Amino acid sequence: MSRLLGGAAFGPDEIAVLVGAYQAGLKELTGRNDVAAELLAQAIVTLAERGERDPIRLRQQAVEIVSGKPSPA
Repeated sequence: MSRLLGGAAFGPDEIAVLVGAYQAGLKELTGRNDVAAELLAQAIVTLAERGERDPIRLRQQAVEIVSGKPSPA
């Protein structure tokens, strides 16, 4: 996750939200591996670049992108 945030224009508070969403998303992914973790991080950063800042929506949408199925609320 930190590698993806290196060149991004996010402040410390925004980075904390993204990291929290990432950590929560990892817990949701069953059978996760390095590829899934990388895809999750990329999805969160992309969603944040598009303006999403709510940690719950970030997690839910990113997990849906990676898993291909709706995330539990």
